[in-house]
Amino acid sequence: MSQRQSVKLRAHIHSPPPSYAVDELKAALEPVVEITYGHEGLSEDTEVLVCGRPTREQLHSAPNLRVLVIPYAGVPTSTRQLLLTEFPHLTVCNLHHNAAVAAELAVSLLLAAAKRIVPADIALRRGNWLIRYEGESMQILEGKTALVLGLGAIGSRVAAVCHSLGMNVHAVRKNPQQPHPPYVTVHGLPSLGTVLPQADAVVICLPLTPETRGLFGQPEFDALRSTAVVVNVARGDIADEEAMYQALVGNRIGAAGIDVWYHYPTTPEERENTFPSRFPFHELNNVVLSPHRGGAFRTQEVERERMRSLAATLNAIARGEPLPHQVDLEAGY
Repeated sequence: MSQRQSVKLRAHIHSPPPSYAVDELKAALEPVVEITYGHEGLSEDTEVLVCGRPTREQLHSAPNLRVLVIPYAGVPTSTRQLLLTEFPHLTVCNLHHNAAVAAELAVSLLLAAAKRIVPADIALRRGNWLIRYEGESMQILEGKTALVLGLGAIGSRVAAVCHSLGMNVHAVRKNPQQPHPPYVTVHGLPSLGTVLPQADAVVICLPLTPETRGLFGQPEFDALRSTAVVVNVARGDIADEEAMYQALVGNRIGAAGIDVWYHYPTTPEERENTFPSRFPFHELNNVVLSPHRGGAFRTQEVERERMRSLAATLNAIARGEPLPHQVDLEAGY
């Protein structure tokens, strides 16, 4: 983008943030950035739209639109297809404000699954101490091998924690030649099948793209050790739903921690009575279930961080600087 002089940058946020977050945004923005809010159509002079799932009508209503900011990590499939086919001229970028939160949850799920925290808690609430006397009730992680799938903002944090726990850390990423910490052994995606048998813990942190959809299927689960722990904080469709359930119910892997799912409530009324899969994961005691909390999008701390990240992005656009977290739509991330 060309260097902009003191020209107003007009941006529109489709879903208005809470008032406390708006204050955070305004305090961090350059004076030349003007913001409007709401679900209505865009004005003709809007240059930046902040929205994860824009409609065709929205995008057509703003002839001067040049940047779409998706206010979280990843690109919804419907958005990617719409942009590729009808709006290839738009520049797209993400916000990675919640990378630390998602990484913390990934490690929490790993530890909870490996240590069987949930069944131990449930049993002791009934006065049952038997799990304490079971010989193989916990996995010890120190000295074991962690395999992190994806070494971006989330995966690199997970790798650092696994290293600090004394684990041998391997990672799989699309471009293994990219810089990475010296304590991580990095492999390309084609090597996944050869490194899986070495893994005691697998943490999925990859973006969902055409290449990663269904990446972890039955052959991948079958390649794992029977004691392995699998954690998914990326997108549900990266790990095959039936293959994961069968691996857990048949004890072909040790345990799992899952934050991303296959079936979500679509209305407020469904939020209290919707199971996350067509398979009864909720009946298994070797899986920790989490209702997609890695983004922590309802917490004030994370919303404020989102606004600071958005302000940095809008300021960069206003200054004509390179965009942070720009998306390659062909690659999908």
